[in-house]
Amino acid sequence: MTPLRFYTARFLRNEEMLATLSVPQTELLAAATGKSVALIGNARALADGQQGAEIDGHDLVIRINLAPMPSAESHGTRTDWLGLATRLRRTERRRIDPARILWMSHKRKRLDWRSAHSPGFYLHPLADYEALKSQLSAPPTTGAMLIELLLRSGLSRLDLYGFDFFASKSLSGGRSADQVPHDFTSEADWVDALMKQDTRLRLHPPGGATEGQSPTAG
Repeated sequence: MTPLRFYTARFLRNEEMLATLSVPQTELLAAATGKSVALIGNARALADGQQGAEIDGHDLVIRINLAPMPSAESHGTRTDWLGLATRLRRTERRRIDPARILWMSHKRKRLDWRSAHSPGFYLHPLADYEALKSQLSAPPTTGAMLIELLLRSGLSRLDLYGFDFFASKSLSGGRSADQVPHDFTSEADWVDALMKQDTRLRLHPPGGATEGQSPTAG
């Protein structure tokens, strides 16, 4: 797709045309089958731990948005997939160096041409976003959308790092919980319920608390 056609489709919100840039969801999910997956949130508290080697030891490492990695010891170094809901500057793209980009945001006008034409690009369907929004009674975070999506695959395990549901705020900015449009209590309860239903999902609280601890515990 030429840049002109892309920007026209984006401006007109032509979902059918934009969807032609995406690999099928079935293909994306098949790529995770049988794999151990680390999904890295951006909680500030993750920087205080030493889970980097454990993160990089997974078959598939997925990071979110600007994917801050202040040190290899706390965050690891690999980024196989990057779940995006914001525009990515060239400097950030070079730093993160993702092998595949997943555009998770329902805000298509933020999608840039370079990301949309990157190898293996995936565009998350609007219907999936709306379904999770209804379930949580609030706009879902990029992390929540990725959790829901990945658990539909045949992955062997999904380990969450850097998820404290905004208790320590985000390494990507200085906003507080009441300044963002998400319901973190609802998401914590949702993840808690998912862990009870699906033993493949495990939460590793920032700071090195016991693996599998409920996100609402303590």
